Amino acid sequence: MQWYLDVLKKYAVFGGRAQRKEYWFFVLFNIIFSVVLSMVDGLTGTFNAESGYGLLSGLYTLAVAIPGIAVSVRRLHDTGRTGWWFFILLIPVIGAIIFLVFMCFDGDESDNEHGPNPKYPLSSSV
Repeated sequence: MQWYLDVLKKYAVFGGRAQRKEYWFFVLFNIIFSVVLSMVDGLTGTFNAESGYGLLSGLYTLAVAIPGIAVSVRRLHDTGRTGWWFFILLIPVIGAIIFLVFMCFDGDESDNEHGPNPKYPLSSSV
């Protein structure tokens, strides 16, 4: 849960690096909260079948959209890529597959142009 809260604390921080653990725990908790809120929407009658969203799940999605993009960009930075690679998601199917592969790669072991390695913050190059 701490990883999820850390991403929210860095709400719109697009600079720096994010390790795999930070990104994937954010994704995990995001999915859990979305499913729970969708169930609550279904039970309260605020779910709209046409849009696929309910009131609570829609508001939650809007609230975490910017931190989700920001942690994705920081994760790309950790693998030595520029944040502009995020736009590969605009390519149907293949873009999402490539993006998923990028998110699974381990980050650069040493410092890169985006900052020190978040996995080993005290081992910066001398």
